[in-house]
This record gives sequence, C-alpha cells and structure tokens, in this order.
Amino acid sequence: MFTSDRSEHIIGILRDSFFPILEAGLYFTIPLTLITFILGLILAFLTAIARISEMKILNYLARVYVWIFRGTPLIVQLFILFYGFPSIGITLTPFPAAIIGFTLNVGAYASEIFRASILSIPKGQWEAAYSIGMTKSQAMKRIVLPQAMRVSVPPLGNSFISLVKDTSLAATITVTEMFQKGQQIAAATYEPLWLYIEVAFIYLIFSTILSYFQSALEKRYNRSIAK
Repeated sequence: MFTSDRSEHIIGILRDSFFPILEAGLYFTIPLTLITFILGLILAFLTAIARISEMKILNYLARVYVWIFRGTPLIVQLFILFYGFPSIGITLTPFPAAIIGFTLNVGAYASEIFRASILSIPKGQWEAAYSIGMTKSQAMKRIVLPQAMRVSVPPLGNSFISLVKDTSLAATITVTEMFQKGQQIAAATYEPLWLYIEVAFIYLIFSTILSYFQSALEKRYNRSIAK
C-alpha cells in the first residue's frame, strides 16, 4: 500500500537514477551495439559468401561456424569467453569480451540473412549478366548484391534492434551497461521493481527511436525500387 512519503521516495529514486542509467546506455550500450553490429555484418557477409562458395573447405567451415553460434545460447558464449578462457591462459577484459561474443553471434545470424537475400535473386539476373560478358564476381558486385541489400534491410533492421536489447546480457560479464547500472542502483536502494521498470522504459525509448529510423530506411529503399 502506497503512502505519500513512499511515493515521493520512489519518485525521487527514479528521478536520480534516470540519467545515470541513460548515461550507461550512451557510453556502453549504444557503442557496444554499433561496434558489434558493424563487425558482425562484415563477418556475416564473408560467411554468406563462403556458404555459397564452390570451395568445399570454405563452405564447410562457414557451416560449422553458423551451426555452433546459432545452436548455443549467447549467454553461454559470453561466459566461455570471459570466465572460461582464463583457464587456458587467455584473459579478456569485459568490454572486449562482449564485443567478440556479440560480433560472433551477430555474424552467424546475419550471415543467414545475407545468404537468403543473395539466393532470393532470380537466376535470370545472373544469366543476363553473363550474357553481356560479366564475370561471376562482376555480376555479384553490380547486379546481385545491390538487389540483395534491399531485400536484407528489414530483417537486418530487426536484428539491430534486437541487439540493443541483447546487450543487457553483457551485465553478466560485468560490463557496466544500462542493465548492470540498474542492478547496481537497485541493490543500493532496495527498489528492484521500480528500477527495472525504469531500465525497461529506457530500452523501450531506444527501440522506438530505432524502429522509426528503420521504417524511414525501408521507405527510402522501397521508393528506389519503385523508380
């Protein structure tokens, strides 16, 4: 049951904690998301190319990589990197461990988006490119990839927004991102319910803003296709 003093106490805690949690998001959550997404996309593209390559060894290695990182929980992957690797002499600090873990995970999932987007381009597009004298690499670069990129924008946008929320798992390896900051304040104030609701609200703000930009980007690509 809430009293006036109790309500004022909770409001005061939420007011005082809002900007420290937001600051953790701006200094850790967003940079972690951007760095790992960019690196993950590079890795994903290379993996997708390997998956459709005629070189059996590259195809096999790419399949194994995707199989492992899509088939195991992200939190387990982070624990192996941060808590497990020191037992074999490899010690990583929290933020680099998070970057490596999220990058490998994003790369595995996004590679399937890239691969599916490339394979979605009709074979007639390849044949038309060959008919005017293009090599396979030229056809890929000039004809197939531009169309595949348009197809991949919506699912990659969804992956980026999901990654913002997934970075909360970095708290398990002591990265002081938004969720970790919320946990610290909740432990000090003994108000976990309201602090975690506040953290969720800030995540919601970030996701809403990113969803708006995703919609704008999709509309831009749709207009370019219509032309």
